[in-house]
Amino acid sequence: MDYKKSFEKFEDQNVFIKTTERPAIDGPQKAALNRKGNILYNSGDIEGARRIFLTTGYSDGLARIGDYYKSAGRNLDALRMYWIAPDHVKSEPIIMQLSALLKDLIHEEEGDHPDE
Repeated sequence: MDYKKSFEKFEDQNVFIKTTERPAIDGPQKAALNRKGNILYNSGDIEGARRIFLTTGYSDGLARIGDYYKSAGRNLDALRMYWIAPDHVKSEPIIMQLSALLKDLIHEEEGDHPDE
């Protein structure tokens, strides 16, 4: 897909467009980076590990980062990692919680109380 052509209409709006394309990394490079990410994760440098795992697309590492975020109460960050991983088993409960929260907020805004 030609991203540059797709977003030409936004050039005058001074916006930042993020793509999900990963740099080309060969197998040995990817393995070495993932090992480095695991070392960083195990030593407590979660953000350093996250950057590496995002670069390589290492799904197990991304899911572990998501687990770390979830245990720290950072559910939206956890959801992002699970979604990128992709780990639908772990992302689904967070999505359900957020859906229920949004539903309650909408009903509250409308003056409707579904639990009454």
